[in-house]
Amino acid sequence: MNTKSPYLEAPRRLRAFVRAHETSLVVLAALVGTAGGLVVAAMGAAVEALHVALFDLDAGGRLSSQIKIEPLRALLVPSLGGLLLGVAFLWLARWRPEREIDPIEANALHGGRMSFRGSLIVALQTIWSSGVGASVGLEAGFTQLSSGLAASLGRAFHLRRADHRLMVGCGAAAAIAGAFGAPLAGAFYAFELIIGGYTPASLTPVGVAAVVGYFVAHAFAVLSLGVSVGPVGEVLGRDLAVAGLLGVLAALFGIGIMRGVALSETLLSKIGLWPPLRPALGGLAVGLLALMTPEVLSSGHGALHFSGIVSMPLRFIAVVFVLKIIASVISLGTGFRGGLFFATLFLGALGGRLFAAGFDTIWPGLNLDPNVYAIVGMSALSASVIGGPLTMSFIALESTGDLWLTTVVLVAVIISTQITREWFGYSFATWRLHLRGETIRSAADVGWIRDLTVRRMMRPDMATVNVDMPVAEFRAKFPPGSKTQVVAVDDAGHYAGLVLVADAHAPDTDTTKGLRGILRHQRVVLHPGMNIQEAIGVFDAAEAESLAVVEAGDEHRPIGILTEAHAMRRYAEESERRRREVVGDV
Repeated sequence: MNTKSPYLEAPRRLRAFVRAHETSLVVLAALVGTAGGLVVAAMGAAVEALHVALFDLDAGGRLSSQIKIEPLRALLVPSLGGLLLGVAFLWLARWRPEREIDPIEANALHGGRMSFRGSLIVALQTIWSSGVGASVGLEAGFTQLSSGLAASLGRAFHLRRADHRLMVGCGAAAAIAGAFGAPLAGAFYAFELIIGGYTPASLTPVGVAAVVGYFVAHAFAVLSLGVSVGPVGEVLGRDLAVAGLLGVLAALFGIGIMRGVALSETLLSKIGLWPPLRPALGGLAVGLLALMTPEVLSSGHGALHFSGIVSMPLRFIAVVFVLKIIASVISLGTGFRGGLFFATLFLGALGGRLFAAGFDTIWPGLNLDPNVYAIVGMSALSASVIGGPLTMSFIALESTGDLWLTTVVLVAVIISTQITREWFGYSFATWRLHLRGETIRSAADVGWIRDLTVRRMMRPDMATVNVDMPVAEFRAKFPPGSKTQVVAVDDAGHYAGLVLVADAHAPDTDTTKGLRGILRHQRVVLHPGMNIQEAIGVFDAAEAESLAVVEAGDEHRPIGILTEAHAMRRYAEESERRRREVVGDV
């Protein structure tokens, strides 16, 4: 039999060496960081080339920083680009009907396993979406492809589940660090959003990947996508309270944006529009908005210059703020690939500037620094939508170098995140998973719970009897101490109920009704595909100590027995095993 793996594998001795030495993971993390930095540089260059070719820009020009776009190009490029993307989606649905897994879902449910081919497809779709002007960010593509490469490396070395998840986090850390010029933010993006927590065992690999990704991406200086901020004014104690109010507003806007994307998708599905026409229609809408202001196009990297934002007229800032929200919601809701990370930074900066001006109008004499509140706003809104409070705080710190300003940002970010969790419960990524039927709210590893199924825990060597057997015959066949329970079946072999041996031998048992008079849990059973949490829920609801496992479907034939005590013990054992893996105590 041919057992050769369909994936590339490292030599056996090298695999054994890596698994036996924790420091080897640091070397792999450095390789992942290099790949992540190259991904950021390559994808940035590809999008820039598309902008130059399709929108007739000068080399090095930023699409969203243009004064105006030729009207015909503004309308045709996004709409025709959306149509081509929609046709590609239709073709891919036949070639790859399965949905591609993102890094958060991979780490939460699949032990860090991702498809490299699928990740590459998502990255190419993101490049095309941003390249034709859709109001989406590249960050989703950066992290998808970088994490996909990291997952492939982990598979090649047959890494343990925890180490495999760690490599996926390293890929995301490298991508974000390179994209924003912020290694600390990249590392904490991995901890908060991809790995689902920080441990001493994960610090070194993730930190190395983030630093290496930053240096590799920024070796291509012309492709730098970082957030650059000019000097900010003095931050005072009053700003702590004012920033808290901005955090509340940021949470409300963040929730509104996320619900807006879902509403856009729902409305289009109800209309019944041919799928390829959805992104085409979205591209046309974005093109119409771009005729009013080109800042709505692509992710907004070119438009995000804080000195320019501060000096813009307030009416213009308000118009760009509203139109950018509409463009982002339409782009994602109609099917363009991408994320909201940089878009929310841009929107938050605009919103912070408007907030400062509005607060000064209501309370004259405070003279709030608009640059300070642009930073606070961008961090608070991004924390609400993306879901990484420390990540956003570190972006502010690494962008400004101002520790006291970062303290103010932290206040706004904490409030924004808490309100979003309380009133909405999801980040944008986990909200999209929720709409697809998943229940995860973070990248914390819950996949092992789904893997621990009733089929894996049940005992198949059960005893069965016909439900019409007389009680006296049952007593003779199963004396006390021989069995705890026996599965009763009908003449066709279908499950009828459980018979407890103790019940059959009880002196007050009414033998005139036969076994049917002492059957238990006739309608409560377990199915082999249930996971441990579902099984425990059934045990609790039925107040049962043991239950039969039956085939799903009409046959309803018993295939095993599972006790609550065994299920709880297996759950405790697996929980402890995962805890030890997380903290590196293996």
